Amino acid sequence: MFPTQYGPRHAVAAGHYLAAAAAHTVLENGGNAIDAGCAAGMALGVLLPDLVNVAGVAPIMIRLADGTVESIAGLGHWPAALPPDIFMREHGGKIPEGVRRTVVPAAPDAWITALERHGTWRFEDVASFAIRFAGEGYAVYPLLRESITIHRAEYERWASNRAIFLPGGRIPEVGERFVQSDLARTLQYMADEARAAPTREAGLAAAHAAFYRGDIAAAIVAHQQAEGGFLSRADLAGFRSRIEPVVSRPFRGGELITCGPWCQGPALLEAALLADAAGIANMSHNSTDYLHTLIEAIKCAMADREAFFGDPAFIDVPITALLSPEHIRARAAGIGATAHPAMPEPILGRLNTPPESLRPVPMVEADTTYCAVVDRHGNAFSATPSDGSWNSPVTPGLGIVPSNRGSQSRPDPAHPSGVAPGKRPRLTPNPAMFVGADGSVMPFGTPGGDVQIQAMLQVLLNVVQFGMELGEAVGAPRMASYAFPSSFAPFEYFPRRVAMEARIAPETRAELAARGHEVKDWPAVTWLAGAVQVASTLPARGMAAAAADLRRPAGAVAG
Repeated sequence: MFPTQYGPRHAVAAGHYLAAAAAHTVLENGGNAIDAGCAAGMALGVLLPDLVNVAGVAPIMIRLADGTVESIAGLGHWPAALPPDIFMREHGGKIPEGVRRTVVPAAPDAWITALERHGTWRFEDVASFAIRFAGEGYAVYPLLRESITIHRAEYERWASNRAIFLPGGRIPEVGERFVQSDLARTLQYMADEARAAPTREAGLAAAHAAFYRGDIAAAIVAHQQAEGGFLSRADLAGFRSRIEPVVSRPFRGGELITCGPWCQGPALLEAALLADAAGIANMSHNSTDYLHTLIEAIKCAMADREAFFGDPAFIDVPITALLSPEHIRARAAGIGATAHPAMPEPILGRLNTPPESLRPVPMVEADTTYCAVVDRHGNAFSATPSDGSWNSPVTPGLGIVPSNRGSQSRPDPAHPSGVAPGKRPRLTPNPAMFVGADGSVMPFGTPGGDVQIQAMLQVLLNVVQFGMELGEAVGAPRMASYAFPSSFAPFEYFPRRVAMEARIAPETRAELAARGHEVKDWPAVTWLAGAVQVASTLPARGMAAAAADLRRPAGAVAG
C-alpha cells in the first residue's frame, strides 16, 4: 500500500517529489492552491523533461471555495497558415515527427492565466522553483534514464536535443546531476521581465509578453520556419487559453467533474455512469464481474470518444445526449457477459472506422504528468501538463520544445479531431475532480495517454465504492483496455486487448480470458498503468490528505 499524507491545512500530490515540495513551500508561505499548483506545474516541465515541456500543454481545472469551477484549456491550436490537407497530400496520411506537428505552445499562458484569475503570488516567485531546478539541476531518476535510453535514436536526430539529453554523447546515469542551462535562462528572462513591472498583474502581463511577443517568440518562429514549420509570430502574439465550461454529473451521491470534449475528460464521466448502470456497485473489488464490467464500459465510452469528440469551437459534440440517462441506459444494456469482439459501434449513429492494419503490441510511451492541490481556504487545483521532447526539436538557445501535441490530431480533416488551421487537437490529458456527498473535494489525474481515464476511474471507485484511503486507492492493482484506436499516431487498435498488473489474481485473469478478453500481463507494479496523484479535503476530520502514486517518481506532502 502506498502511504497517505495528512495535514490540518493543505495537501499536494505531484508527479515529481521536488514539485510537490515546491507547492508545499508556497502553501506554507501563504500562497493559495492556485499559486502552489502553478509552481508545481512549471517545475514539472523542468523535472520531467522527457514527458512534459515548459512550452507544451497544461490543461487546468480550478474549484474555488465558493464552489465555482472552471477549466483553463491550456491547449494550443494549429497555425493559421497550416494547409489542412498537408498531411494527406505530402506525408502519406501521417503526422510526421518534427516541427510540422507543432501547435501554439499553451502552457506558459495557462499558468499565467490561472495566476491572473485566482492567484496571489507574483510570477517570478512562482517560477523560482522551476528556474532553480533547471539551473542547479536535480538527480536523474530511473524512469528518466529509461525514457532517454528508449528514445536515444530520436534524441540523436537534433543537435539541440542531443546536447541536453545525451550530454557528452552518452545516456546520463541514475543519480547524476541533470542541468538545463538554456531553459533556466529562458525562464529567468520571463521572471526578470515580471520583476521589473510595478504590480503583480503587470508582472504577469510582462512575463506573458516576454514569451509570446518578445525575444522568445522571435527565436521560436525563426527556428520553426527554418525547419519547414508553419508557426508564425501572429499565432503566438494572439494566443490566450480558452476558459472552458466543465462537464459534471451526479455520481455516487456526489459530483464528478471533468473538462470538456476538447480533451477525453467526458469519457471518464460516461464510463463511470455506464459502469454504474451495468451494476458495478454490487460487485467486489477486482473480481471477474467487476473488471469485465469496467472494461466493457470503458470500451463503449472510448468508442463514443472516437466518433464524436473534438474541438467544440469547430464541431458540435453531443455531450448532453451522450451523458443523458436514456443513452447511458441503452449503452449499458449492450454490455453482455462476454467481451465485445471489437469497438462497440456508437448508438447515436456515427462511427469512424478503426485502422485496418493492427500492430502486434501496443506502442505505449511514458508521457504527461499531474499535480493536485487543496488549500486551507477550500480551493482545489488540478492540472495535467504534458508534451514530450524526443519527437520534435528543441529550439536552440531556449531549451524548450514548442508544443508537439499536434500528434493527437487526425491527419484527415474529415475526422472529428482532424487537423484544421486554428483548431485544437483532441487532448488526452484531462484533470478532474470529485466532490463528495460529505463536501470533500478531491482533485485527481494521471499521465498515461489512453490509460488516463481508466486509471482515474479505478482509483475513484476504490475511494467511493470501497472506502479506501487515498494511498491504498492509488496503490491497488489496475488494468487497462486497448480495444479502441489510440489517441497517438499511428492510432493502433487492439480488439479485446486488456493489460493487467500481475497482482490481479491469476484465476481472475483466466476467467476474463474465458470471457473473450485478450489478457496481457504487466509486472506487479508498472508505470504503464498510469500514476494517479490525488489530494482531498476531509471536512468530517478537519484534515487534508494526499497520496502519490509511486509507479513514477511522484511525491505527496500535507501540512
